[in-house]
Amino acid sequence: MRKTLLLKKGDIEDLVDMDDILRVVEEAFKEYALGRVQMPPKSYLFFIGGDLRIMPSYLEGSGVAGVKCVNSHPNNPRKYSLPTVMAIIELVDPEDGFPLTIMDGTWVTDMRTGAAGGISAKYLARPDSKKLGIIGAGRQAYTQLMAIKSVLDIEEVGVYCRTASTREKFAKKTSREYGIDVIPTSTAEEAVKDKDIIVTATPSTKPIIRSEWIPPGVHICAIGADAPGKQELDPRILIKGRVFVDSWEQASHSGEINVPLKEGILSEDDITGTLGQVLIGEIPGRTKDDEITIFDSTGLSIQDMATASLIYRRASKEKRGVKISFME
Repeated sequence: MRKTLLLKKGDIEDLVDMDDILRVVEEAFKEYALGRVQMPPKSYLFFIGGDLRIMPSYLEGSGVAGVKCVNSHPNNPRKYSLPTVMAIIELVDPEDGFPLTIMDGTWVTDMRTGAAGGISAKYLARPDSKKLGIIGAGRQAYTQLMAIKSVLDIEEVGVYCRTASTREKFAKKTSREYGIDVIPTSTAEEAVKDKDIIVTATPSTKPIIRSEWIPPGVHICAIGADAPGKQELDPRILIKGRVFVDSWEQASHSGEINVPLKEGILSEDDITGTLGQVLIGEIPGRTKDDEITIFDSTGLSIQDMATASLIYRRASKEKRGVKISFME
């Protein structure tokens, strides 16, 4: 009888690295742009303290299909000593629907979201970018730095979050790990001043980054806005920059552009296109050194499934995890 492979975080986190995930996520973006995936927009359940999202997809070319169930509860670390985001991923066999594996999706979510930011920087930032500013100092800030450092020669990082001890801890850890200057700052403005790339990774519902702080030629990875009502950027930044989304359907509903669209500040015509369209050469990425580029990342199920599929194949080969039969 066929069995399902159960994989916890400890089973998977050393099976793939960021370079592996950058590769498979980039391919998934291309497949999406070429129209070779099925991916309905996220479905949400809204609670008082957070939300739950259901994210299915099918990459037809590679035969990878599944669903992720993921929450976002911003008060978790403070109130319950739990992560803000927790997730479970199930991969199924498209031929018969059999559950091939159920795995921890929390680590996968962190890593594949970091990879998306890294891919955007690879194709939209200036190739000589050296300075990175990060708003937020949680797990997502860490994987964004990991991915961007993998694709560009970053030498200096400024980081800001509201809690001084958190940003200082982040700076100390990443300075030691990457051998670069990571500087905790006392304001968001100081963190992004004169930077080549800016990452925003917070759950904010009000703009944190003001237009007048943004230098010409900067690339912005707007990561935090992933539900209706969330936003991190002054809408004037979106108006004067070229905006690329991961998915129009998701970004218009719950990405960085969702509030400006609702308020009539932006329209669909103001969006340049998707990151996948840049990757397949359908639209140009950066065209001038002094232009502002913005990547509105909401997180796509295809990123999860592509990453989970690679993990499943390697875990099966190395005999990781526990196999059980749900049919018994």
